[in-house]
Amino acid sequence: MEIVKQRGPITGEQIAEALSLTRATLRPDLSILTMSGFVEARPRVGYFYSGKKNVDLFGETLHKMKVKDYKSVPTVVMENAPAYDAIVMMFMQDVGSLIVVRDGELAGIVSRKDLLKIAIGTGDAKQIPVNLAMTRVPHVVTIDDEDSLYEAAKRMIQSEVDSLPVTRVSAAGKQEVVGRVSKTTITRVFVELGQYREV
Repeated sequence: MEIVKQRGPITGEQIAEALSLTRATLRPDLSILTMSGFVEARPRVGYFYSGKKNVDLFGETLHKMKVKDYKSVPTVVMENAPAYDAIVMMFMQDVGSLIVVRDGELAGIVSRKDLLKIAIGTGDAKQIPVNLAMTRVPHVVTIDDEDSLYEAAKRMIQSEVDSLPVTRVSAAGKQEVVGRVSKTTITRVFVELGQYREV
């Protein structure tokens, strides 16, 4: 990296010679530096330092990461299911909210707080349907498969929610649920990115 900073643009052969290595030995290292964005390469010119810092690269990486590559399987409940069943499902699946569907289409979302109101209220959770407790479409904040993880995180913060249903519009024009992205998803990716140290 220092050689490229001081002497770039410089060819792979010249870098290998400066380090007393073969070009083949150096090839994987140069590939990693190029893919990570620290070094850029141009045919017939050579390698040169991009000038980018870790912070710049981290931001770029987050914007490039697509929801479709990190989403999890959605935990769904039918809108006419009893609230009691939704409570059991939520704790069995260890999730903070359930995506409510009607005929395969997004109908709403129900959170722990929504179900807690029913559980401690005067009604019978086995008789009250989920749709009486849920937040209904169009008030549900969603995310698209092709959106970035950055956009997902931003929507969760702005809307003060813990997860977002990942949706797509079907050929019939229905808003289908194809996944779920949560704060846990974002945290896991954040930790993975933090494992890479500055070169």
